[in-house]
Amino acid sequence: MFSIQENIRWGFIGCGEVTEKKSGPAFSLIRGSSVVAVMSRRPERARDYAERHHVARWYSDAQQLIDDPDVNAVYIATPPSSHATYAIMAMKAGKPVYVEKPLAASYEDCLRVNHISKQTGVPCFVAYYRRLLPYFQKVFSIVERGTIGTIVGTQIRFAVPPRDVDYNRTDLPWRVQRDIAGGGYFYDLAPHQLDLLQQLFGPITRATGFCSNRAGLYETEDTVSASFQFHNGLPGSGTWCFCAHESARTDRIEIIGDRGRLVFSVFTYDPIELYTEEGRQELIVENPPHVQLPLIQKVVEHLQGTTVCDVDCVSVTSVNWVVDRILGKL
Repeated sequence: MFSIQENIRWGFIGCGEVTEKKSGPAFSLIRGSSVVAVMSRRPERARDYAERHHVARWYSDAQQLIDDPDVNAVYIATPPSSHATYAIMAMKAGKPVYVEKPLAASYEDCLRVNHISKQTGVPCFVAYYRRLLPYFQKVFSIVERGTIGTIVGTQIRFAVPPRDVDYNRTDLPWRVQRDIAGGGYFYDLAPHQLDLLQQLFGPITRATGFCSNRAGLYETEDTVSASFQFHNGLPGSGTWCFCAHESARTDRIEIIGDRGRLVFSVFTYDPIELYTEEGRQELIVENPPHVQLPLIQKVVEHLQGTTVCDVDCVSVTSVNWVVDRILGKL
């Protein structure tokens, strides 16, 4: 059973790219929070990270980090296939968890995590940090104030060219390896978009999709089209392409109301576009340099007993259900 702690001493399982700026530094910028240990299966990476970030201890075995008596909370920053295993290990040891998104590589694994969190009473939080960023808080407030009226539809459009690493057939990135990532780039990126829409409109209860591999650079899907419906009947749709020409590059969600529309990006933070009877407005909203800071701060404060953070494993499991439905995994 979890007990409130005044000082949260984090151990990192995984110390890859995401921990360098997006998340890692934020843990040490919050009152009562510090990083005391890191782990990577590659000892040289763990040692290098610990030395560069002035972390006292490093490990190459996750169980050793979890068993470290000075570690009382665990951040899991590994690819999705190991999220459930490490989260369950930590929670069974009585240590709260903060997991990179998606929560797991399948909906079924999410349910396993939820079961252990409920059974042990140990919280598990998930890095859907965009919910708390100023940029998206502005989007939420515009919709919730009724500025564009009653919402009648929403659409996701996303397209990018292949990355250079996608052409390396002998050493493809883990994000396009189904057994590690759960799917292709869709499984990595679409969860953020779908989570934001569910924050606005409630759970998606119906979803279907058509997936294809058009470029043949790897085995997982590189093109996806989907239709979905929220519990209140609101329809939505989305298209994702990860092999587009540069001229087609798009990062856009459009929310259509009966008195206007709202357009915003999810990954590039382009100016928010608001269209009403008064015309077009462009809104620029800055985010903090370490984008996970607002969420990590709320997680720390939850563990200290001063607030409640609801970005937990139960609240995000529906995202994996939607993604798995679109990919035909359910």
